[in-house]
Amino acid sequence: MDRRHFNRLLAAPALWAATGAQAQARPYPSSQIRMIIGYTPGGAADFAARIYAESMSRHLGQNIVVENRPGAGSTLASQLIMAAQPDGYTVGLGTAAIYGIDQYLYKVKYTPADFTPVTQLTSSPLILAISPQLKARNLAEFVAYAKANPGVLNYSSSGNGGSPHTAGMLFEKAVGVPMTHVPFKGGAPALLAVAQGDVHFSFGTAPSVLPMGRKGLVRMLAVTSEKRSNIAPDLPTAIEGGLPGFVDTFWFGLFGPARLPREIVDKLYAAAIKASSETEVRDRLLTSGAEAAVSASPAAFHAFALEDGKASRERVEAAKIKLD
Repeated sequence: MDRRHFNRLLAAPALWAATGAQAQARPYPSSQIRMIIGYTPGGAADFAARIYAESMSRHLGQNIVVENRPGAGSTLASQLIMAAQPDGYTVGLGTAAIYGIDQYLYKVKYTPADFTPVTQLTSSPLILAISPQLKARNLAEFVAYAKANPGVLNYSSSGNGGSPHTAGMLFEKAVGVPMTHVPFKGGAPALLAVAQGDVHFSFGTAPSVLPMGRKGLVRMLAVTSEKRSNIAPDLPTAIEGGLPGFVDTFWFGLFGPARLPREIVDKLYAAAIKASSETEVRDRLLTSGAEAAVSASPAAFHAFALEDGKASRERVEAAKIKLD
């Protein structure tokens, strides 16, 4: 055997090892990141994800591609996030549901320990919208109509177990009469059913409700925040409308799988902070029905998500809510 060829063979393992070490040493992120969301395109989660992904891509120097994986109240997407490698190249948009409601309603196998929280991104109320075919002009009149017609009303949602569904069930309990839930695959078709008179009402996200409400296709009665929201400042709260304590806001946050390294969490968090400080991002979020709301730190978000997830589950359990 040629001696030079023999020496190259001896050197090959060391070269491969050096190449592998160099690849591993490349700073994060060195390739495209995917952001999984458990909702259909065109809704609140999709808007928030794409607005943040666009800005964070610039700050991280790599593209963040949004991947819509709806189904089972967003639990399918949460399972994908949980099962991903903890390398920072698969992250996802999540809500308090993964920290409580999912375990109660869907009996999923994941727990809070299966995720690494990075930061809250947005905060939003829901909007109660009713069919324009109904005579009620405000929430008090609508509640009176519901009580006078027990079992008659039905409501749509973007799918079983999501915020619009649980808000509808909490409303049913607050009013004290039975109502029928009609799930759809997304917020847009759920609101279209209200506009067409196929269902009586829905608690929808602002991106789904506001365009139709402003055109008079649905009648907007109230927001579910504790105080009036900058998203729809002319709408009264449900509390103002005669339902004491009726508050049901929702948020989206950035999560990774468990054991996501601290340095990766810090880079994602820093990019989200920079994105949220941009006037264009904040304005686009507000237009889409959300307010920028980043956490003080990943640790603060972890504590908040645990607390809010527990509180959300307790509200659903107290109302004896079950999936259809």
